[in-house]
Amino acid sequence: VQLQASGGGLVQAGGSLRLSCAASGTIFSIGNMGWYRQAPGKQREVVATITSGGITNYADSVKGRFTISRDNAKNTAYLQMNSLKPDDTAVYYCYMNLARGRNFGWHDYWGQGTQVTVSS
Repeated sequence: VQLQASGGGLVQAGGSLRLSCAASGTIFSIGNMGWYRQAPGKQREVVATITSGGITNYADSVKGRFTISRDNAKNTAYLQMNSLKPDDTAVYYCYMNLARGRNFGWHDYWGQGTQVTVSS
């Protein structure tokens, strides 16, 4: 299983970006999906998560600006980021908790990270 993240880039403050994370390979079922980020010199922090039932949770710093969603048919997670701030600059990582088969168990998989840079 591989997770491919895309959509990062350079944007001015107040702008928007949409990140995507697509899972490929042998997948039986996907549970939680989420996005984390890591800024230089800081620890990785959770940005947003979404359950298989669509329940979402957000870090306080992004509430009202970011929206996480998922397309189960495409095994893809999205992060719509609006009103971006320089403090949002970081490498963004997606993750999925999934099972490769009925007897394989559930495991976390991570994407390679995509850089988001917000200029002031």
